[in-house]
Amino acid sequence: MKLMMTMMVLTFGLITTVNAQEVLKVWPGKPPGPDREVGPEQDITKPTDRLIAGRRIIKLANVTTPELHVYFPEESKQNGSVVVICPGGGFNILAWDLEGTEVAEWLNDIGVTAVVLKYRVPTRGQDPVWKAPVQDTQRAISLVRSKAKEWKLDANRVGVLGFSAGGHTAARAALTKERLYEPIDASDENNFRPNSVMLIYPAYLNDKETSALAADLTVDESTPPMFIVHAFNDPISVEGSLLLSLELKRNNIPFDLHVYDTGGHGYGLRRIDDQPVTTWPDRCTDWLQRSGWLTRASE
Repeated sequence: MKLMMTMMVLTFGLITTVNAQEVLKVWPGKPPGPDREVGPEQDITKPTDRLIAGRRIIKLANVTTPELHVYFPEESKQNGSVVVICPGGGFNILAWDLEGTEVAEWLNDIGVTAVVLKYRVPTRGQDPVWKAPVQDTQRAISLVRSKAKEWKLDANRVGVLGFSAGGHTAARAALTKERLYEPIDASDENNFRPNSVMLIYPAYLNDKETSALAADLTVDESTPPMFIVHAFNDPISVEGSLLLSLELKRNNIPFDLHVYDTGGHGYGLRRIDDQPVTTWPDRCTDWLQRSGWLTRASE
């Protein structure tokens, strides 16, 4: 039985309600790593902040209790595939709606169960900055697989999709071969690596000093297939996506790379008429279809 849960976000004195069918804590107790005093979890968007496609976004800050917000498609559409979504935000905040709940809505429309990961931020003062978010992502993937029977999922069709810093997190979750925390319960008996990866304007993949892929990002035969989108004029250099694609090619890992001449950064999946990069969900749907992820899993 699916339990309807509701997340309430305070926004300029108004309450915005975002529904998820289930909300689960990522960790049964304290997350791994040092204690963090960052203040109350809240939306810190200001009235003067830049609008995306004419609309504001939720900038969720001070996340200390990671959660999975689970969105199920209509039963008639559900195909058994599931994607864990890692919103971006520079490891400072989470672009919760732009790169989270709105993405879940699109995935549900194509029959995919969506899990929006509320991972720990800010982590800018930690070294490495990505470790806690990747720990949360690894644990999230194991948890999702532990729920495969209950949620009618194919445990071999668990993907991860990330934007910007969340794209970096998703890439590391795919490329890291060791669990970055000690197993804590039966859920961790499940594999922590995804079966496919979708990276939308991923950040911090290249070493700016050497003009190479970051040295600790290693692609090999165990790396899952990837779908990658970037704009040429993105202030987060497209070099990271290109270098990762070259490594995928060298290791014979299938990938679908889309580089657009313009589009900038941080558009999520909000359509803008004169920016073809914002049609990337159509290209990603095609890729998922070709990969067999939109075919209904056998009972």
